[in-house]
Amino acid sequence: MRRDVFQAIADPTRRAIILLIASQAMTPNSLAEHFDTTRQAVSKHLRVLTECGLVKQEQSGREIYYEINAEKMTDIDKWLDQFRKIWQSRFNQLDEILLTIKNNQK
Repeated sequence: MRRDVFQAIADPTRRAIILLIASQAMTPNSLAEHFDTTRQAVSKHLRVLTECGLVKQEQSGREIYYEINAEKMTDIDKWLDQFRKIWQSRFNQLDEILLTIKNNQK
């Protein structure tokens, strides 16, 4: 089953895992050290992130390293961009109103 990106990032632990591996690839054991949970629980989160494509695996010897798949993060960015545009428009309108008020007070 292919999971949805938004289903994956809905969980705070998975978001924390993404933040941790954003700067460097990590093994499940090294990730588990950052959480009050078992390695198996972290592995389940990694499986969800891998299934939706946010994270990819790389084998190095006997270890599996997980790293972020930056290309897949663009799905999230594209979705959020529509809200950025709405809010930017609202902030611009607010700036115009505040500037009008300021000019009227002079």
